[in-house]
Parts: sequence; structure tokens; C-alpha cells
Amino acid sequence: MELKPRLLALSMCAIAWSASPAYASSQTLSADSKVTELDLLIDKALAADASRKAIFAQSQAVRETGIASSTLMDPKLKVGFGGLPVDSFQFDQDPMTNISVGLMQQFERGETLALQLKKANQQADGMQNQIAVRELDVANSITQLWLELGYQQKAADIIHQNQHLMEELANFIQTNYSIGKNEAQDLLNAQLQVSKLDEKLQANAQMQRRLVSQLSEWLGSDWLESTSAIEATNALAWQKLDTNLARSTGTKHYTLLAKHPMVSMADTLIETSRTQVDIAEQAYQPQFGVEVMYAYRQANGMNGKPASDLVSAYLTLDIPLFTENKQDKTYAAAQYQVGAAQSQRDLLLSQMNAKVNALLIDKTNLEQRLERYQSTLLDQAKARTKAVERGYQNNTAQFNDVIAAASDELTLQLEMERLVTDLNIVSSNLASLLDGFEFDHDHLELTDSDISHSQRQ
Repeated sequence: MELKPRLLALSMCAIAWSASPAYASSQTLSADSKVTELDLLIDKALAADASRKAIFAQSQAVRETGIASSTLMDPKLKVGFGGLPVDSFQFDQDPMTNISVGLMQQFERGETLALQLKKANQQADGMQNQIAVRELDVANSITQLWLELGYQQKAADIIHQNQHLMEELANFIQTNYSIGKNEAQDLLNAQLQVSKLDEKLQANAQMQRRLVSQLSEWLGSDWLESTSAIEATNALAWQKLDTNLARSTGTKHYTLLAKHPMVSMADTLIETSRTQVDIAEQAYQPQFGVEVMYAYRQANGMNGKPASDLVSAYLTLDIPLFTENKQDKTYAAAQYQVGAAQSQRDLLLSQMNAKVNALLIDKTNLEQRLERYQSTLLDQAKARTKAVERGYQNNTAQFNDVIAAASDELTLQLEMERLVTDLNIVSSNLASLLDGFEFDHDHLELTDSDISHSQRQ
């Protein structure tokens, strides 16, 4: 029976080593080395993101439309004749008969055209902020999938290691069973544990493939076909986020949140609404129009000489006298829109601040729980395993107790890795709110191929 406790001690030592500080340190270094790969994936996803290109194209469309709407109306050409006698329909019979050509030009009220261009540019700027929101969403989604994939890979390593040790233990028990030193129940339990671990590995592999497939939403199907095995991690370094959190204490994080692109969009909406108020004010200004006409006459005048041609010029003036039911209501509606936009901004900041506080509570609780696992629970699980091992060696404990102790320790290891993953997911959500991501914002430009592709669509 000497080999039994030695093999059990070997398995327990291997499990304990995987949770030791040295092991954790090596995993941290490995995590740091994989950060660059995650950044490359985010950059690649942003470069290929069709939504960003669509938003950028919409913003450019709004700018072009603003230029068009801020341009004077085209002049109108007026051609006709007047004073034609109906008895002869001769142009040279009556000196009042003339053929006229005229031009008419309408001018907008006050500074309406310039304000319309200003409003269009403000709306386009708001869409540019929407691109930044999209970038944060993509970075957050890919980071969370990366962390989940890292957790599944870490769990697979732990399960595979325990399966290998359990297989060695099962082989050892089978050898002892063949010489009558172990019971059939011990052998069946060991084989059952090996099968259970194999099932967990298969489910884990399925989840990994699913997570990689989800990444193709941003990286494309070609990337999915050409990519090899991805080595992810469930822990990242959050230096920028930690720096920002250090500058924001208490429960009010409005200073950091004010830099968020969603808040910038709300600010742009307020400015756009104020510009609309200025446009509504222009409705109280008169609207001018100019008309110039030239009349050609063929008949002779009363003195027998050829009648002189005529030139006419008119100035039209639209005077807003009755403003109660039109201009006044339009101006009041524009002012209400400003108030609504300001209220929406306040509501958005309150919601985002509440979300940050909730995430910070989750972050604190997860850190405390993780500390408990690292300082207490795993040590207690290893101590229990050793105690059960000694009891089994002295025939005071059953093999089922050994299996249960090893399973509990495996469960605690996986739970600790789950906590590490959840903590980093919380950090990712905080980074999307508090400017904690560190990825490059490349300048968007639509190529001719993009435009021709959209035209074909």
C-alpha cells in the first residue's frame, strides 16, 4: 500500500502548485504578453466595422445636405408677352404689346441660411460622437469575449491536469484491484471521475469554439476560417482605468463621465436645439424678393416713332404681422426642445453615474471574494484533501471521500478563475464608461470602393 499515498500526494501537490503564487505570477506575465494580441484584434475589428463606416457616411451626408440647405434658392426665369390684341394677334399693331423676359430671386429671412449650415454641422459632429460610442461598444464586447475565452482555456488546463492525474490514480487502483488490494467500488468511482472530467473538457471545447465564432461578428468569416488557435487570458492590466478611478473619489463621477461620447452627443443635441431657437427667431424677420423684367416692343408709338422698350424692377417683402399662431408657437416649441435636451443630458449622466457606482460595488465585492479564495478557501481545501488522504491511508476514510475532496478543490479552483474573469469583465464595463480603454482611434475615410458598393446595394 505504499504506492497509494505517494500517488495521492503527487496529485494533490500538482493541484496545489497550480494555485500557488508562483503559478499565479507566471500567469500574470503570460496575460501581459497577450494584451498586444487583444489590442490587434480590437484594431482589426474597428477597421472592418461596417457600422462605423455607415455612421461616418451619414455624418458626411448631413454635412453635404447642410451646404445645400444653406444656399440661396435658384433664380426664376419669367418669359411671356402682354397687351396682345385679340382681333389681329399682331405684335407690331399696338404700342402696349410687348415680349418680356424677367428674373426673380428670393432671399431667406435674416441669418437663416448661415444658421441652417451651423445646425447641419452640429448634427454631423453628433454623429462623429456616435462613432466613438460604437468604438467603445466594439472594444468592450471583444474584450469580454476574450476574457470569457481566457477563462474557458484556463478551466480546460485545470480540468485536463486533474483528468491526467485521475487517470493515473485509476490505473493504480486497477492494478491493486487485480491483486485484491482495492475494492471494485473504488475502481468504478475512479473511472467515473475520469469520464466526468472528459465530459467537462468536451463541453469546454464547445464553449471555446462558440466564443471564437462570436468574435467573427466583428472580425469577419475570413478571419474565422484562417485563424489558428487563440491563446486568450481571463486577466488584463487596467492601468488607464486605475489612473482614472484614482482621480474620482466618492459616488459622483460626473467629471470623468462628461468626457464620454454619449454625453458629448447630448451636449451636441443641446447646441443643435439652441441653434434651432436662433432659426425660429429669424422667422420674425421680413423676407425679401427681387424681380427685374425687360419688355421688348415692336409697334410704333403715338408719335409714329418706334416705341421704346421697357424695364421693370420690383421688390417683394413678406412682413410677419400675424405671429401668434405661427412664429410664436414655433419659437416656443424650439425653446421647449432645448429644455428637453438638457433634461435628457441630466438623466443620462445620472444613469451612467449610477451604473458606475454599481460596477464599483461589484468590483469591490469581487476583489474581497477573490482575496478570500486565495488566502483561505483554497488552503482549507488542500488541508482537507491531505486529511482525507491520511484517513484513506489509515483505512479510516473511504475512497469516495478522497474523490469528494479532490472534486471540491477542483470546483474551488474553477470558482476562483470565474471570479477573476468576472472582475475583469466589470473592469471592462467600467473602462467603457470612464475612458479606460487604450486603443487607437483611426481616422475614417470612405473610399471609392465603399461608395460604389453602397450604390450597388
